[in-house]
Amino acid sequence: MRNMKNIVFLGAGSIGTALGNSLAARQDLNVSLLSVEHDVVDTITSSHINQKYFPNIRLNQSLKATTDQNILKNAGVVFIAIPSVAVVDYMQQIRLLLSEDALLVNLAKGFGCHQQIISQCLAEHLPNPVCALKGPSFAREIINNSPTAFTLAANDIELCKQLEPIFDDTNLFVDISSDLLGVEISSILKNIYAILIGIVDAHFNSPNLRFMMFTRAFNEMRNILIHFGGHEETMFRYCGIGDFGLTALNDLSRNRTLGLLIGKGFFNEGIPNKVVLEGRIAMSIILEKLAVSNMPETGYHMMLQLDKVFAGNTDIAEFVNKMINERY
Repeated sequence: MRNMKNIVFLGAGSIGTALGNSLAARQDLNVSLLSVEHDVVDTITSSHINQKYFPNIRLNQSLKATTDQNILKNAGVVFIAIPSVAVVDYMQQIRLLLSEDALLVNLAKGFGCHQQIISQCLAEHLPNPVCALKGPSFAREIINNSPTAFTLAANDIELCKQLEPIFDDTNLFVDISSDLLGVEISSILKNIYAILIGIVDAHFNSPNLRFMMFTRAFNEMRNILIHFGGHEETMFRYCGIGDFGLTALNDLSRNRTLGLLIGKGFFNEGIPNKVVLEGRIAMSIILEKLAVSNMPETGYHMMLQLDKVFAGNTDIAEFVNKMINERY
């Protein structure tokens, strides 16, 4: 029987630190951050401040940080808060340190091995049960104790019911779902379509137009999610319309900001290559999967047009005009 009170976060970046700090407010939970960044661990240990990610925030004194992977041996719950491209390789490196019944909770968004959803890769390579936690959440808001919601998903809903109580009496709220695939897909799609909304907003700062595009994009996301085997109701959970709304409409969103920069004509200027690359990789994988699964192109018209922008095959004004005027 796993000890749900021994919790380890893989990664002491912004989201791992913020969530870990919220859970550490509960005195009955033993929460630790496992990081490869020695400077981050040192400042958390010495001054209870993550100097790199939250230099002005004093963390809960019960939140611990370490670089020692042996802490995983007693972990009942492991939150995965490292970049998506690193998840599968890292989890394979530490698998022998994990108890086989330790519950893995994926926070990363994106694809893993062989263009599979990360939770699918984890299930394939490790014996551990897997969940995902996704929702409308800026780490800066969480660390400031703002009430924040997530969807907790697992193929076995009983896993969610076992984990759900650790969020009691914190600023974190969850709904639960058995649609693990759909929750993971929605977390990828919302970043892509947030870029699209940002591009249109850069040309027309119009609330009417913004929500016309938002509605169209939401419907296209729903079509794609259902096509891949997700449940339609997932789009109406925190991980769906909640996360898409936050990412597409709030200027703190990195993907919306990317869209705004592209829309203003700064596609090759001042935009970190990593940000552009992550979006392009996710979109390319999804488009390839849609093509081989014979989904009609009318079902993902907006994404196809966005792909042409990234490929340099259409200018921004033409893209925006198509988004507004084409009927499909």
